[in-house]
Amino acid sequence: MERGEEWRRVSRTSAFGELMRAKKAFIIPAVIFFLVFYMAMPVLAEFTTILDGQAIGALNWAYVYGFAQFLMTLILCHLYLNRAKKWDKLVDEAREEASGERNDA
Repeated sequence: MERGEEWRRVSRTSAFGELMRAKKAFIIPAVIFFLVFYMAMPVLAEFTTILDGQAIGALNWAYVYGFAQFLMTLILCHLYLNRAKKWDKLVDEAREEASGERNDA
C-alpha cells in the first residue's frame, strides 16, 4: 500500500478531524499569547517607564517580568504536554478507524 493512500484514508477519519480541531484550538491561542507576552517586554522597556519602578528590594519590574517569561514558558510546556496525552488517544482512534476502513474495503 502506498503511503499517500494510507495518509488520505487516515485524514478522512472523524477522529483525525477532531484531533486537528483540538490542536488548533490550543496551539493558535497559545502561540499568540506567547508572542504577545514575549514581545511586550522589549516594547514596554523601550517606550514606557512601567518596568523602571522598584518591585522587590533592588529588583525592578523588568527583572520580575523577565522571570515571569520563564514561568510562562514552563507553564505553556506543561499545558501542551497534558493536552498532547489526550491527542495521542485521538491518534490511536484515527488509526483504528482507518484500519477499519481498510478491512471494510
